[in-house]
Amino acid sequence: MERSRPSVPEQQRSSQTLIGSVQRAMRLLETVARHAHGAPAKQLARETGLALPTAYHLLRTLVHEGYLHRDRGLFFLGEAAERLSSSGAEQKRRSTLVDTLARWRDLLGVPLYYAVYRDGEIEVVCVSESPGNPAVPEWADFRETGHAHAIGKCLLSQLDDEARRDHLSRYPVRSVTPYTVRDDHSFLRRLERTGRMEPVTERQEYALGTVCAAIPVTVGTAAATLAFSLPAHQADRLLPTAHQLQSEAGRRLGSLALSISI
Repeated sequence: MERSRPSVPEQQRSSQTLIGSVQRAMRLLETVARHAHGAPAKQLARETGLALPTAYHLLRTLVHEGYLHRDRGLFFLGEAAERLSSSGAEQKRRSTLVDTLARWRDLLGVPLYYAVYRDGEIEVVCVSESPGNPAVPEWADFRETGHAHAIGKCLLSQLDDEARRDHLSRYPVRSVTPYTVRDDHSFLRRLERTGRMEPVTERQEYALGTVCAAIPVTVGTAAATLAFSLPAHQADRLLPTAHQLQSEAGRRLGSLALSISI
């Protein structure tokens, strides 16, 4: 015999019950999060306005799923909840970075790049471009051509001599365009002449017809940079725009600094 399907009102009641359970579970999670030193079930039930048996049932479920853990009768946030929190914080930092770069891109009229030196590698974290200000195509791997572009030069200029030589042992200097520096020794000499917090420029060393500039952004021990590119015929804008970007970054460094850990 075919089992009859639930009527529409029954389906609605079942859906409402599930939604209600999720809402109550979320209230419990939010309440536990407010207690850094943990809280017992009775207190959590009272603060959320839940019946104690309901609170017990939901707390056991949340512990089983890893969103809470229980220690000596007290409930704390579990690893699953902490992963959600960490992911949300990372998304917020990235959103802040994207929004900030977009504002500066429109203000300065240039495509912007944000990069960090992490685990021995040059990593371009974010690129902000527009139809009127397109970014330079990565036709040669940025990680391998740090000697040829302003991003790499700026990041490597913030490292000590040992770290620079280690980088070049893995990614030696090679010709990318006719304007690229020719050998490791000449490149290291250039870096030595670069002031630690000065803008760094390059002219058609990575891509013909393009010039770039980068400014250092250092928070703690992390090396980072903000960079932009321009058509070669606008090379006279490099330093004025770099100084303007440096001024803008100085005003926003507090909020931008959090993004370096992305």
